[in-house]
Amino acid sequence: MGAYIGCDQEMVSSRHRPELTYHNNMSTTDSALIRTIGYIATTVAVTYCHKRGKAFTPACPGLSLLQNVLLMMGIDDRDLKISTHLDKLWILYADHELSCSTAASLHVASTLTDPISCFLAAVIAGSGPLHAGAIELCYDGLGMLGTVDNVPAYIDAVKAKQFRLFGYGHRVYKARDPRVGLIEELMEANREAIDENPLLQVAMEIDRVANTDPYFVERELKVNVDLYGCFIYTAM
Repeated sequence: MGAYIGCDQEMVSSRHRPELTYHNNMSTTDSALIRTIGYIATTVAVTYCHKRGKAFTPACPGLSLLQNVLLMMGIDDRDLKISTHLDKLWILYADHELSCSTAASLHVASTLTDPISCFLAAVIAGSGPLHAGAIELCYDGLGMLGTVDNVPAYIDAVKAKQFRLFGYGHRVYKARDPRVGLIEELMEANREAIDENPLLQVAMEIDRVANTDPYFVERELKVNVDLYGCFIYTAM
């Protein structure tokens, strides 16, 4: 994404002009935002293809943003199932008020810099283990356990502060994360693929044990979207 800034002459020059490029200039700002979204989609697809040794497919005019992201990634979505579910997931995560990454993006945007810089600030803020990075850490933790037989010992280790239980507890929610209900609906829609993943049983057992354990109950620690959200992405 940093390379895209260097190739976008407007964004480069916006740092060296006495006139503010994006202040009270909505047409220029909108155009820059649209280009930035295109840069993001392409970067995600190129990275995905590179990691998996797949050929990159150019975008196709007339398709939606999500359809083109999947097309460039080489994922077959002719029935629109994946793009429809991703759309719901992305709305679910975006419609979450002023999260850390959103605040970081707005903070940088207040300097009236280019949109890519604002996006990069959000990505960096989101990469931490107490924000979006928790999803990957949660999944890694499930993989470390492997089977439900290891859950009781893991819960004991969490209570002894030897491990952190990602996917449980939230800074804001002191009850069950309201987003989990929508996550469960999407899980049901991908039930066959999700049931093939043995780690789902581990996650469900963690939820069952922690939901009744006095340690978690007294501290009002409940499941959040990170415990189950990773299964939908994996299934798709």
